[in-house]
Amino acid sequence: MGLFNKIKNIFSKQEEVKEQIEEKNIEVSVEEKEEIEETEKYVEGLSKSRDNFVNKLSVLGIKYTKISDDFYDELEEILITADIGVNTVMDFVDRLKKRVKEEKIEDFDYLKEVIVDELFMIYVGDDLLSSKLNIKNEGTNVVLFVGVNGVGKTTSIAKIAYNLKKDNKKVMLIAGDTFRAGAVNQLKEWADRIGVSFFGDDRTDPSAVIYDGLNKAKNENYDVVLIDTAGRLQNKTNLMKELEKMNRVINEIIPNEPCETLLVIDATTGQNGISQAKSFKEITNVSGIVLTKLDGTAKGGIVLAIKELVDIPVKFVGLGEKETDLIPFDIEKYIYGLFKEF
Repeated sequence: MGLFNKIKNIFSKQEEVKEQIEEKNIEVSVEEKEEIEETEKYVEGLSKSRDNFVNKLSVLGIKYTKISDDFYDELEEILITADIGVNTVMDFVDRLKKRVKEEKIEDFDYLKEVIVDELFMIYVGDDLLSSKLNIKNEGTNVVLFVGVNGVGKTTSIAKIAYNLKKDNKKVMLIAGDTFRAGAVNQLKEWADRIGVSFFGDDRTDPSAVIYDGLNKAKNENYDVVLIDTAGRLQNKTNLMKELEKMNRVINEIIPNEPCETLLVIDATTGQNGISQAKSFKEITNVSGIVLTKLDGTAKGGIVLAIKELVDIPVKFVGLGEKETDLIPFDIEKYIYGLFKEF
């Protein structure tokens, strides 16, 4: 049995449990219920990608009675239009051809399993991946957020703060975006809305704001501090100097921090989002991706492209508008949500 079939079996059983819960035949723990709800978010949030991408793949099995060069050409085109990326797709198809030849695959149903298994391996490879934030139980943890304007950075910070608060963490938001008009007020409004602390003022030097905010957080024993930054990428040199200064300030007050630097990318921007990831990786130590608006795109393959082309793991995905709809990335739930009907 392939990886995809194992994943399908796990989540099919979950769906059976969900039906029993709805019929009030069984009771489950809060954790089990949350797990089922999270899987549902992937299924619902990836519906556009599934309808676009998977339907086209399914048609290939009807259109071609045998696996030919024309089949591979069309498969390449479908994968590229799903934003997986040209080089990634070419490598993937080469690996697929090799498996088809070595295993003498002719049955399309089995080939479907092999396709999904190989796509799964693009993301996983030989790595042990975790979407969890690298947060210690002792001391104050600092998470720095970077990304261009308009990708949902401030909203993502608020949603992650909401989840941390739910986990009984003492959280502070620091407004390090002193460049964009309204950014400080927007972050403060979010902090008030979700009930976490806020630090920010009208100074134009973000490092000075961060310095004072972190001192307060350290003295008052905050568990996690989330720092917003300006979303400029036009002048990489200036941005790099600004981020270097922020990192020095953070490390001076709380050694070995930030524990994470998260890059926020809008999934609907496709290959432009990949370019942003490459650019930010050049100028700062990005440890993870927050991929917003994944539910708003029909090109959900961007998740695979980011890991393959930039080698940065996706930590969170946005699958809706509510605070609870930015969730930790789970490759198995993603694969199930994308290929559920394949």
